Amino acid sequence: MKIFVTPDVDRVTAQYLLRRWPQLRVLGLATGRTPEGLYGWLVQYFYEGRLSFADKRTFNLDEYYALPPNHPGSYRATMVRLLMQYVDLPPDRFHVPPGLTEDVEAACRNYEAQIRAAGGVDLWILGIGQDGHIAFNEPGSPPDSRTRLIRLEESTRRANADFFGGDPQQVPTHAITVGIGTILEARELILLAKGSAKAEILEAAVCGPETAQVPASFLRRHPRCRLILDPEAAGRLLRRLENGAVNGHPLQKVHDGAEIG
Repeated sequence: MKIFVTPDVDRVTAQYLLRRWPQLRVLGLATGRTPEGLYGWLVQYFYEGRLSFADKRTFNLDEYYALPPNHPGSYRATMVRLLMQYVDLPPDRFHVPPGLTEDVEAACRNYEAQIRAAGGVDLWILGIGQDGHIAFNEPGSPPDSRTRLIRLEESTRRANADFFGGDPQQVPTHAITVGIGTILEARELILLAKGSAKAEILEAAVCGPETAQVPASFLRRHPRCRLILDPEAAGRLLRRLENGAVNGHPLQKVHDGAEIG
């Protein structure tokens, strides 16, 4: 695991993706507030002619269960609004777990099969919840979990209430999420985090024990995992910094104009 601290998480991440773009065929995408700025940069690069999605395929991490795909709060609709409506990704190469399905288990198996058929995910973009969840893998999720239906914690529903008129009761109670085991099979992982509200859980994920109670802690098992954090999110890790590393994981402060490796 490598940790990078920068005041411009979105731009630094976008520049890294731009350098890696020719090698990335299958992208794993996250939804929520954290990656919105990153997607804005990718749209800009597309309009500048610096990248194309024409030969890519994307898989989203999760989707609310029993929510129509055209609902403005659905993750499919959100990805269209933020990214897909602007770029040249072929529609049949844009994959989101089905929120509406009569056979949930079959739909989850099919999503896993689609990822395998694509050759696996080259790079997942991830966020982290204040309780340590990645995708919608809530506390208690084991490291070998696969795509499945999961009940959302009340704290998760509150955190996502802004997308549903500010009312947590309007947030669906369940979601279909890619599992931790599926995420860890990707060839590369990038976790983005911003703000002091993420500082405590990031410290637990990086420095605490690997535990299902902090699902993000399992990311330490991956050989090519990068955390790209702003100084507020990295606050507790920076206080632990010693000889350029935190709990054995290299930490680099990224200055203006610098690139990550």
